[in-house]
Amino acid sequence: MTRIAVNMLWCVPGAVGGSEQYLVRQLLGLCEVGHDEFALDVFAPRGLSIAHPELARVATIHESQSDERVRALRVWREATWFASRARGAAVVHHGGGTVPPRSPQPVLLTIHDLQYLVYPQYFSRTKLRYLTMRMPTSVRRARHIVVPSAYVQRTVVERLGVPLDKVSVVRHGIEPSLGANLTSERELRDRFGLTATHVLVYPAVTHPHKNHRFLLELLDGPLRDADVQLVCAGGAGRAQHTVQRSIEALGLADRVKLVGRLGDRDRDGLLAMAAALVFPSSYEGFGAPVIEAMSLGAPVVASNLTALPDVVGDAGYAIDLDLQAWADAITDVIARRETWQQRGRTRAMQFRAVDSGRDLAAVYRKVGE
Repeated sequence: MTRIAVNMLWCVPGAVGGSEQYLVRQLLGLCEVGHDEFALDVFAPRGLSIAHPELARVATIHESQSDERVRALRVWREATWFASRARGAAVVHHGGGTVPPRSPQPVLLTIHDLQYLVYPQYFSRTKLRYLTMRMPTSVRRARHIVVPSAYVQRTVVERLGVPLDKVSVVRHGIEPSLGANLTSERELRDRFGLTATHVLVYPAVTHPHKNHRFLLELLDGPLRDADVQLVCAGGAGRAQHTVQRSIEALGLADRVKLVGRLGDRDRDGLLAMAAALVFPSSYEGFGAPVIEAMSLGAPVVASNLTALPDVVGDAGYAIDLDLQAWADAITDVIARRETWQQRGRTRAMQFRAVDSGRDLAAVYRKVGE
């Protein structure tokens, strides 16, 4: 079997978000399609096996003695503990966007996005300095690069000067068990105080680029008299206090529920009951909640920025951040729910975990030649 060493030391289980989910899902898909071809050695922080038992069943997970929350110590461990144990692997896959100062070859690098180049103001000075220094060096040291979308592929080529044939898209994949054990609508309505006929859902950390403020203006403006409530599910980000103050200032406390980060059962239940997934983010390397919503039957209304139009396709709305246009789109997906559900489910079938695994297997074979 072909040995693959995967560096996931950058992954703080449950705290990293989409990049963690993206890599875990594609590794699960890889094991489904190449279980007798690839042997996965995953090097991860303490606690990854508990957070992802499904991955622990199909891959050998080597956990460090730390949760790796301190970046300098994590980079040191990547360059020592990981580097020494990854020697001899057919592919050394760094899944967190950068390559540490020391790494065996051949290197495969996953770049999730280049947001730091587009919105540098949303990054701390330390992290911005680190990415500015490490990213160009990382792409030069990588034999090949994988990205989650055509949008990120274009930006890596254009902004970092990487040849197109060195960058492959490995699509985000949704596991077939999604929604198999979801929380009921009744329970969610009771727990979160949802009394409106129609519930809009936005699963996103409250970072500035996620653009929660736009949805608040939508409810205070064109949807002021509509029988809708908004549930914002996600961890507290850099704009958390600003969002909370805006809700209070606009008098939306009864119509907007900030419910924090949810487990899979609650997340799936909310999407299944949603009148629409609303996704006004100004930057996404992919946007996994869009495909999750489509899989679970929630119509999608999203911004038309960065990767989102490519992901949504013709199965939902990907439109300008115009309040009236969004109000009209939400009205339409409510009125024609079954039509948009059918389109969404058809679209979601193009983003299965097994397909993501096939994409990754092809790249592993290419890098390991």
